[in-house]
Amino acid sequence: MKIMFSGGATLGPVVPLLAIYEIYKKQYPEAEFVWVGTKKGPERELVERYKIPFFAISCGKLRRYFSFLNFIDVFKFAIGYLQSLVLLWQERPGLLITAGGFVSVPLHWASVLLGIPKWVHQQDVQVGLANKLMVRSANKITVALRDDIRFFPEQKTEWIGNPARDLAVKNIADARSRLGLPPAGPVIFALGGGTGSNKINKLVLEALPSWPREWSVVHLVGRERPSELQMRASGAFANYHVYQFFTEEMKDAYAVADVVIARAGFSTVTELASLGKAAILVPIFGTHQEINAKMLADNKAVIVLYEKTDTGLKLAHIVRDLIENPDIRQYLGNRLRTVLPPAKPEKVIEIINTLILSK
Repeated sequence: MKIMFSGGATLGPVVPLLAIYEIYKKQYPEAEFVWVGTKKGPERELVERYKIPFFAISCGKLRRYFSFLNFIDVFKFAIGYLQSLVLLWQERPGLLITAGGFVSVPLHWASVLLGIPKWVHQQDVQVGLANKLMVRSANKITVALRDDIRFFPEQKTEWIGNPARDLAVKNIADARSRLGLPPAGPVIFALGGGTGSNKINKLVLEALPSWPREWSVVHLVGRERPSELQMRASGAFANYHVYQFFTEEMKDAYAVADVVIARAGFSTVTELASLGKAAILVPIFGTHQEINAKMLADNKAVIVLYEKTDTGLKLAHIVRDLIENPDIRQYLGNRLRTVLPPAKPEKVIEIINTLILSK
């Protein structure tokens, strides 16, 4: 029995699928898996760390505004559809699972001809266009948020929460050592998603001089972002540590963090919720992330900064307040876990087995 995952371009749709992989592989170690993603996205390296065979197909993006790129992407989509037919015929999966991303659309549409069951998972508060294009042919739709059930056909939609990877570490002291941190003291972890964030990088650099030198900062700047200024700062601040990309190290960074500064993508937020971390979110302006962040802030589960108006000095003050008030950090972490409970592993296994048997 083989399961095919699809998603990429960013790590948003990738992380919950890796959580599903972990859950099912633990129960059924003999199960086979393959992954379909983009040619240049950050997902390949992470997926291959899990030893999952990876295939890239052409993918276009349908923009909801006029652009000449839409005409080019029609041809990309057609190529991706043909590649999907060939790949599905060769691999013969018993189930397709996606959490969004345009690379999934031609694959899921092609699977209709072959009668392969499909599971589409919706994470964000706002339903993405890729998922809207796939839900009609989906056999099962699940949502991370209970209120999102109303956007999908009732008879095949279920609220399960968001699948979360196992991010536990055996020893916090070892995790600090692997990241080159001192044995004790507050730790701030800043990250900007799979491709990094220039805005978060800038805010952290602005805030850095205001924090005590004994505090440690783990800064994941992103492989695609310039890091010269950060590297210079790491020379001036002994406990400021700059990284471009994490795979297994992500567990260590989460484990040691007292405060996390991040974008408001649901994959990241779900992992923070599963660990009960105090989070400061900086959503991407004008995107679904602002809707995600507002919902969480309205539920008093996170603190939100806005990239168009807020400054590194404000970030510095907020972080200092959180570090100096552990009760507030604990409250935020508990609220986040309450608002975004992780999907139960037994439910994930039940859905997969039901869909495979339905073929």
